[in-house]
Amino acid sequence: MYQEERIQMILKYLGEHKKISVEEICNLCNVSRDTARRDLVKLEEKGSILRTRGGALLPTITREIKSYKDRLYTDSKEKKAIGKLAASLIKNDDKIIMDTATTVQACAEFLQVDSCTVITNSINQADILSNKPGVDIHLLGGQLNQEQRFLYGPSVISMLSNYCVDKTFVGCCGVTEKGVMVAFQEDGFVMKKMIEQADQVILLVDSSKFGKKGFFKFADLSQIDIIITGQLPNKTLMDAFNKYEINVMLAK
Repeated sequence: MYQEERIQMILKYLGEHKKISVEEICNLCNVSRDTARRDLVKLEEKGSILRTRGGALLPTITREIKSYKDRLYTDSKEKKAIGKLAASLIKNDDKIIMDTATTVQACAEFLQVDSCTVITNSINQADILSNKPGVDIHLLGGQLNQEQRFLYGPSVISMLSNYCVDKTFVGCCGVTEKGVMVAFQEDGFVMKKMIEQADQVILLVDSSKFGKKGFFKFADLSQIDIIITGQLPNKTLMDAFNKYEINVMLAK
C-alpha cells in the first residue's frame, strides 16, 4: 500500500474517531510501527494532525466553509461568465476531467458539444451532464462528502490513475504565489491526481480567491496551463503567473 493511500485511511479514521494511536495505524494499514510513525510525521508536516505521545489528534481548526448549495449563489454572475468561457474550450471528442468546484459546475451547465467524455467525482456535475446528449460520463466511486457533494478516498484516486485526458478543469478556494489551494484535504488528494492525468490543466477561479490561502495545497503554479477568471489579480500574483507562462483568460 502506498503512503498516500495509508494517509487517506488514517484521515478517514481520524474523521470518525478524532484520534488514533500508532498501534491502531499498524492494525488499520498492516504496517510496522516505524512506518506508522513516518506517516504521522508526513501528516504533521502538512498541518493535518497534532501528534501526541503514541498517536495523533485532529487539530482544532476554525473553518467557515459554506455548503455546496450556499457556494452556488456566491458571485454567481462571475462564475457563470467563467463557466461559459471554459465550456467554449471543450471540443468534440475531448476527454476531460471536471472536479467538484461550483465554478466548474457552471462550465458543465454551458457545455455544448456533440460528443465528449467527462470523468468526475462530483455528483452534481454528473447530474447536470446526464441531461446533455453525447456526453459519456464516468462517475468516480468512493466515500461521499454529503455536504460538499463530492466523492473521495483511495478508490477514487486509484480509478483516476487509469484515465489519460486532454483537459482537467479545477476550481479552488485560494491562489497565491505559493500555489493553488482547497479547503478539504481529502478533495485535494483527488485533485492532485486529476492534474497528473491531463495534458492541459485549466483553473477556473473567481477574482475573490486571488491572494487567499486555503487549508490544503493541491498544485504548484507551474502545473497550471490556463487560468480563467473575471478580473486580473494584483501585479505580484500576475507576475507569478507570467513567470510560469500561464495563459490568463478574462471572462466578460
